[in-house]
Amino acid sequence: MKERIVLASGSPRRRQLLEWAEVDFEVIVSDAPETYPSGLPVGLVPIHVARNKALAVKKQLSPDRIVLAADTVVVLDGDIIGKPVDREDAIGILSRLAGHQHEVVTGVVLSQGQKEIAFAESTEVYFHELTREQIENYVDKYRPYDKAGAYAIQEWIGVVGIRGIEGDFYNVMGLPVSRVVQELEKM
Repeated sequence: MKERIVLASGSPRRRQLLEWAEVDFEVIVSDAPETYPSGLPVGLVPIHVARNKALAVKKQLSPDRIVLAADTVVVLDGDIIGKPVDREDAIGILSRLAGHQHEVVTGVVLSQGQKEIAFAESTEVYFHELTREQIENYVDKYRPYDKAGAYAIQEWIGVVGIRGIEGDFYNVMGLPVSRVVQELEKM
């Protein structure tokens, strides 16, 4: 992939992953709302949101530019758990996740002119039981208010609180970067 792409995201984690993969990119943050129609199947929600982000950024660019947009959701018992609104919400979310298995789904859209590649990557995450004190300490120290599911796997809670995953670790960070690189080669 020689061409410079546009990342339609302000996520520092997505930027870091693309840098590690040595993908040449620039950032234009999408102002598209992270909303979706009610009744949309859970697996399609992050693709829908990512597509809206890509379209919002594409309007600002020449049609030959490749735009990469992504959205990550955490799914517990069929329910999408979004980003926490405040401290108590973050503590409540992590209390629900503790001791359980959940799914992290990242929807990715690569768009160039009329061509689009869209996919969702899913990773199963298994949390250990966590005490209220551990959860509060994590929330107070790391302030995970901009993270789906109120946590980042690369922080303390991932090192100590997660007993295992099935799937792409980097997907849980917010971008299945190896699959993205493979798909970029097709653009």
